[in-house]
Amino acid sequence: MENTSTALDLVFILITLVTAGFFCLSKPKPRWIFFAVGTWMLIQMLLGLSGFYQTQTTPPRIMLQALPPVVFIAGLFVTARGRLFVDSFDVAKLTLLHTVRIAVEIVLYFLFLAKAIPEIMTFEGRNLDIVAGITAPVVYYYGFRKTVLPSSSLMLWNLTCLGLLLNIVGLAILSFPTPFQQLAFNQPNLAIMYFPYVWLPSVVVPIVLFSHLVSIRHFYKKTKAHEQQLPPGGHPAI
Repeated sequence: MENTSTALDLVFILITLVTAGFFCLSKPKPRWIFFAVGTWMLIQMLLGLSGFYQTQTTPPRIMLQALPPVVFIAGLFVTARGRLFVDSFDVAKLTLLHTVRIAVEIVLYFLFLAKAIPEIMTFEGRNLDIVAGITAPVVYYYGFRKTVLPSSSLMLWNLTCLGLLLNIVGLAILSFPTPFQQLAFNQPNLAIMYFPYVWLPSVVVPIVLFSHLVSIRHFYKKTKAHEQQLPPGGHPAI
């Protein structure tokens, strides 16, 4: 894109690499995950550099960024082997991973200044996703280092931050120039048609989504297990 700086592009490339790397390292023996994520990133990079997403079609080609990861994630949660894979992730590391959302939101703000996305997709508009990034290290510290937050509170935090993620995803979809666009006609969401920002919906968002779903499943199971251990009346036996 003409209006974005090389520095901003490089910053976002670094953010994506850190996010993907940290995500892979949250899984024991992550060699094949590094390969899978790296291959997907390479495919999206080549498509972005080729101008593939800049051609307007029906259905929009942009669906090829997020739809395959979402289908893959859904498949993991509905199959027995997939759930075993899901349960092997380090939930503490996945919680800390959400700190990256601070940097992502700062990049989005500069993309707005470059007229590559609308204001509603930034923290000055309707996007409050930065709250998830700011609170993530606090939740990690008190939830996993000090262990003073109960599983129910950690699950509630994940549900709330998942809602923040879905909010910005919805704003991005409705601001993208397609026949279905409903928002930001004067300054639409153009950035995700170009590399490196194709990695936002195809890599960063699916990783954040997956991290929340893994954590919600983990804490839901812990909460249910704790409730089953309580005697009638709801208080632990003495």
